[in-house]
Amino acid sequence: MTFALVLEWLIKGFVWVLILLGGFAYLTYYERRALARIQVRIGPNRAGPLGLLQPIADAVKLIFKEEFMPTQADKLLFFLAPIVTLVPALVITAVVPFGPESEPLVLFGREINWYIADLNVGVLYIMSIASIAVYGIVLAGWSSNNKYAMLGGLRSSAQMISYELALGLSFIGVILLANSPRMLDIVEAQRTGWFVLLQPVGAAIFLIATLAEVNRAPFDMPEAEQELAAGYHSEYGGMKFALLFMAEYDKMIAICTIAATLFFGGYLGPDITQLPLVGQYLNWATPFMGPVYMFLKVFILLFGMIWVRATLPRIRYDRLMAFGWKILLPLSLALIFITAVGILLAEDVASLYRWGIPVVSLVAGSLAILGMYQTLRRKEHARA
Repeated sequence: MTFALVLEWLIKGFVWVLILLGGFAYLTYYERRALARIQVRIGPNRAGPLGLLQPIADAVKLIFKEEFMPTQADKLLFFLAPIVTLVPALVITAVVPFGPESEPLVLFGREINWYIADLNVGVLYIMSIASIAVYGIVLAGWSSNNKYAMLGGLRSSAQMISYELALGLSFIGVILLANSPRMLDIVEAQRTGWFVLLQPVGAAIFLIATLAEVNRAPFDMPEAEQELAAGYHSEYGGMKFALLFMAEYDKMIAICTIAATLFFGGYLGPDITQLPLVGQYLNWATPFMGPVYMFLKVFILLFGMIWVRATLPRIRYDRLMAFGWKILLPLSLALIFITAVGILLAEDVASLYRWGIPVVSLVAGSLAILGMYQTLRRKEHARA
């Protein structure tokens, strides 16, 4: 380890944090414009051309907003909770690669790889950091000395622990398919086909569980306005509220980045040098295409999260917990078994069995949906 390498890590980390903070600001703009479009409204259009300065106006407002603290609050934890919530959202993507090792960025005569850290247990790092995020929300609710905030914190801890099980198990199918927990190996294993094609139900479970992890609609029970008066951040204002708000949107960016890496090929995309007529002149752009493809995939996945928020109503809390424990958890375990058996048959019998994994997975997912539907029907008839 040399001083130049440490300096490279620090600079890349600093640049990525700036990108996430800027991404948070304009993700709020993206969401408000997309929601407005879906709901036949105009959205922010006053601050700057097309409302592009609206995030800056919001930032100025929050910076100058009054800071207050409840008299009986635990002052140290009340101060630390927003920081503990935000930091995991910023550091969780340190192991995500944005380009192949074979195409580094050459800057000042030095080859710079498109990732901050290359861990051979990158998936384990992501799971461990994701499990820390719950502490900030719980501490925010408990330290406020407010019943509604406390209820929001407790709901959050129960929800996040419940859905973390399904989330963790959804990683295992990817590790089995790639035969490695290293993020670069997972992306390179998708050169023959994205894992979402081999494990579509696993990708769906991952996306649903991550929605619950970041408390996004329809899983936003910890901050249910109708019931908990904004939940765990009821007593927060000014920049402390901004940090909690920032954490939610940075988590959205982080999980979409991770989802794109695990299931949608990460930085992989069409080779622009093969384009007719102009391809031979685009060799200079090849190292930059990995980040471009990643950005496009994250952009589309973020729209999916916004679309879900605009479409689906908040579900009842007992059904939310039952869905996590009774549907997603058993289905995740079944998918691991199906994936393992499919890989063994593909290696020992015929490679065609590998494509039996998505077929059997879809059957298992359909049975889970059917069972959920039948349960809801029985409850409806019992009430009648």
